[in-house]
Amino acid sequence: MSEPRLHHVQCLSPAGLHRMAYWEWGERGNPRVLVCVHGLSRQGRDFDALARALSGRYRVICPDVMGRGESDWRPDPALYQVPVYVSDMVSLLARLDVAQVDWVGTSMGGLIGLGLASLPGSPIARLVLNDVGPAIEYAALQRIGSYLGRRMQFADLAEGAAHLREISTGFGPHSEAEWLALSRLMFRPAPQGGVRLHYDPAIAAPFAALTPELAAAGEAALWRAYEALRCPTLLLRGAQSDLLSRATAEAMTQRGPRAVLEELPGVGHAPTLVAPEQIELVRHFLK
Repeated sequence: MSEPRLHHVQCLSPAGLHRMAYWEWGERGNPRVLVCVHGLSRQGRDFDALARALSGRYRVICPDVMGRGESDWRPDPALYQVPVYVSDMVSLLARLDVAQVDWVGTSMGGLIGLGLASLPGSPIARLVLNDVGPAIEYAALQRIGSYLGRRMQFADLAEGAAHLREISTGFGPHSEAEWLALSRLMFRPAPQGGVRLHYDPAIAAPFAALTPELAAAGEAALWRAYEALRCPTLLLRGAQSDLLSRATAEAMTQRGPRAVLEELPGVGHAPTLVAPEQIELVRHFLK
């Protein structure tokens, strides 16, 4: 299959109902389901290469977390929080009507998976955390906050893709074709002409309110969630990551599910799972 199918599921939050989009690859009736969830300012089509590679074995589901891609934006920025995203994923899994799923989560998507997998009776059977863990380096959060949510407009896709490449050096080396594939669905036509990033700038509001004290409290809660995991866990770390430290990654191999750690040379935050060797690490673990 060269292109996925687009669907929507209705979800409930304190502000009412909203629609979350998700992309489906592979046979609809396949009971083996893999859910792939993207990072903070990205969208579900980031996983096209991984989904194509695994759709022969899996029904691959790649949601656009609310506020991104084809999903609804929310009127209250306070709703752009991981617990609300976890609730949305429960609605998605109910729609899929399967007993269990495997999960690949990049950065924010990994935190959503961690939250869901830590719940009693969780349907997550195997978990891949892509360059994220319970302890997130505050300097990396400040770096991301320096560009997140800026209302930027670009003359065309090429200019927009060049901007994304400049702020995403941690993604590692990519060919021009690979980078265009990662970039093209990040943009929509702007009302005044040109293109703009296709996510709600308000996703930056909770992020901007984060303090070192709040980050420390969140870290303690995430470690408790990690300690509650009972599923086999693979931890991917970009060897140059400024968000997931080597010390945290090593601690994750000793605590909770004792994750299997794979470090990726020449990559920071976060591996895109486009390179064949990165895809193979995921494929091998999910077997």
